[in-house]
Amino acid sequence: MTPRRDLLCDTAISVLAGEGGRGLTHRAVDRRAGVPLGTTKNYFPTRESLLQAAANRMTDLHVAAVRMLRDTTPAGVTATDVAELYPALLRRAIADPTQLLAMVELYLEAVRRPGVRAELSRMAVANAEASAQLHQVAGLPSTTADAGVLDAYFLGVALSLLALPQDALHTVGLVDTHALGLGLFSAAVPRGPGS
Repeated sequence: MTPRRDLLCDTAISVLAGEGGRGLTHRAVDRRAGVPLGTTKNYFPTRESLLQAAANRMTDLHVAAVRMLRDTTPAGVTATDVAELYPALLRRAIADPTQLLAMVELYLEAVRRPGVRAELSRMAVANAEASAQLHQVAGLPSTTADAGVLDAYFLGVALSLLALPQDALHTVGLVDTHALGLGLFSAAVPRGPGS
């Protein structure tokens, strides 16, 4: 992608997160990106192509982040070390919900738009494959399916943490992000022998 395309896609992600799917228009992206009106439409002629490009950009960013984490994981990392990533990821998703909210909007759009569905499929598979590889570095027998389930659990819990008021979160047991992150990991990732 070119820097201009990346800018427009990053801006589309930001618009999705801030204004929802209905707020994602070519003009909204132009305005927020600070480019001349019509620029986004020149790169992405239809709303569907803009949604697909945003999903593609999110996929590329997520896959790169997980691969970098895997590639920079120190030798001797343990299953406990990897499990501790998930509470931190939950806290980060809540502190800066832009990616999470945009992803949820893209998931909703994917229900009706096959092109967006294809991009999200690529994201889900690539994330799960890279996460399973990270788990395997720590000696866990994770499969792509295990990591995919973990991602789905994570998405649901993170969305609940953003959407529900504190009293409801407390009532349904979704207050302690550390315990939640570890619980998600334990629920989805098998432990190896002796773990």
